[in-house]
Amino acid sequence: MSSPTERATAFAHLHTAPEILRVVNVWDVVSARAIAALPETKALATAGHSIAATFGYEDGENIPLDVMLDMVGRIVAAVDVPVTADLDSGYGDPGETTRRAIGVGVVGANVEDRLQPLADAVAAVEAVIAAGEAEGVPFVLNARTDAFLKGGDRPLDDTVADAVTRGRAFLDAGATTVFVPGLLDADTTRRLVDGLGDRRLSVIGVPGALTAAEYEALGVARISYGPQTQRVALTALQDLAIDLYADGVIPSTVRALN
Repeated sequence: MSSPTERATAFAHLHTAPEILRVVNVWDVVSARAIAALPETKALATAGHSIAATFGYEDGENIPLDVMLDMVGRIVAAVDVPVTADLDSGYGDPGETTRRAIGVGVVGANVEDRLQPLADAVAAVEAVIAAGEAEGVPFVLNARTDAFLKGGDRPLDDTVADAVTRGRAFLDAGATTVFVPGLLDADTTRRLVDGLGDRRLSVIGVPGALTAAEYEALGVARISYGPQTQRVALTALQDLAIDLYADGVIPSTVRALN
């Protein structure tokens, strides 16, 4: 496996390539290995919601940091591609949490602003970047703003303006990209790209969203899928159980991925 600095540098370059970076979220070692085995996989992202659910915790920093980082470290050790971690809002100390994440091999992260005052959100971004510099790793921060998720019923124009203002401040503070989760249509995406710059916006793929290719054509840098991948897996498991209870059989198409 290459060094953390080499993995971080390679990961950063993936965000500026003409092709959108498609990152499939994983939550444990077996899911990570299954996705890393695909030739299309260039990097992996952990899903904080999914890791928390795996251990029986609600999302939102309810899972102990030690437990979360232990799983993230196991994922990093199991694959040969760069891994970026969902660090929520930094567990009260974004800089120290980033330092510990780097310690288990992570080379990038999502850190969310939860719409806290902009100065505080920028300080968190600066702390993350400083932690990477102190550890000698060009850390790839996908700085998340919850402008759409937590903006309430304010007009769309206000939400877009807030996301752009926050995003620009995060980029100025050293973030690689700005993650704006939400169901973004083509027009809204175009406005965000215009405000943040080409290949600076990161989005989430949710039911009803544009395809990765459509986001790519609009200038988006990266797409990930959050807890949706685990939900798809759990839906398949539950549907299989329903079929087995109805006297079904294990399909012959099942692959031995574990």
